[in-house]
Amino acid sequence: MERQILSVSQLNGLVKGLLDQVPVLQDVLVRGELSNYKVYPSGHHYFTLKDAEGALRCVMFRGQASKLRFRPENGMKVIAQGRVSVFPRDGAYQLYCNALTPEGAGDLAVAFEQLKAKLYAQGLFDPAHKKPLPPCPERIAIVTSSAGAAIHDMIRILRRRYPAAKVLLLPVRVQGAEAPAEIAGAIRYADRWKIGDIIITGRGGGSMEDLWAFNDERVAQAIYQCSTPVISAVGHEPDVTIADFVADVRASTPSNAAEIAVPDQLELRRQLGSAQERMNQSQTARLASLRQRLQELREKRCMKDQLAYLQDRRMDLLHLQQRMGDLAGAVLSRKRQGFSAAASALDAMSPLKVLGRGYAVARSEDGRILKSYREVLPDERIQVILGEGGLTCVVKERYQEVEKQ
Repeated sequence: MERQILSVSQLNGLVKGLLDQVPVLQDVLVRGELSNYKVYPSGHHYFTLKDAEGALRCVMFRGQASKLRFRPENGMKVIAQGRVSVFPRDGAYQLYCNALTPEGAGDLAVAFEQLKAKLYAQGLFDPAHKKPLPPCPERIAIVTSSAGAAIHDMIRILRRRYPAAKVLLLPVRVQGAEAPAEIAGAIRYADRWKIGDIIITGRGGGSMEDLWAFNDERVAQAIYQCSTPVISAVGHEPDVTIADFVADVRASTPSNAAEIAVPDQLELRRQLGSAQERMNQSQTARLASLRQRLQELREKRCMKDQLAYLQDRRMDLLHLQQRMGDLAGAVLSRKRQGFSAAASALDAMSPLKVLGRGYAVARSEDGRILKSYREVLPDERIQVILGEGGLTCVVKERYQEVEKQ
């Protein structure tokens, strides 16, 4: 009997057909560590699952990959669900993966931690970016479902605590694939058109899947970019979402958000009453002080005797005039003494005093005072000024030495 000879493609097709007929391989769960994880422009994901003793090639096509709620990373322990088959072109068998689940934690928990770390690194949780809430808002915009119990609880509390505030509801879906885009769009709309002084966004309690719309990056970015203060009110007190970290204020429940957003009218009335009482006491004390001052003015001498004030001022004026006269006299006396001393000093230094003691001053014909015998020549005429009168002389002789008397 002649043996059949198979081509490579035929053999690969035969192996593929055999594997496709094994039921356990059509829906298998495989535990392993992700390695060589790559995402191609086509949207398909290619990676390897490995353990200590082996490796398995895997592929996840774009349709299934779009349903992933977390970002697979190399080294991550996962459980892959899919079917085993052969790719006829290269003859290699591989796992065609339909779903990936992180081992030891749900995919939602991993996705939550990954997005939390990403947004924290981008600064979306920075306390410096948090905006304070207005103390008495006039309008409150609420982004939530119109059919849920949360909106009714918030409206009831807002009406009871602060009926002066106007409440505007922006109805959105808070669960499902379309919910994140609707929530983010409503927040941006409310902020752009300044619909409210405060924006409250949230919903009632539920499972992590029910609350997942508030763990979406689009909602987080819309809250972060909002110039209007935002209160996040998602689920019950133990529930924590990404929106809680980004919002300016986190409320434990929607009812708590309504309590945080507005003051209590009873407390306001108490504060106003206390302020009114303090104002009345202040005005009463001020009036009493003014009455006392008025009584003191009434008892003054000038109020009983109209001329007394003028008489007192006249006495003050006379006293001041006398003091000014005394001061002026003292100043003039000091000035006269100084003048006399200066005149005496000046008189003592006068050339006339020197001439009076027998000295004389010689001048040339052009009026220069002669200080040396060299300044004149014999037969020149000079004038000699004496203590009384003067002389016109002719120089007969010049000499340097002067006879001592």
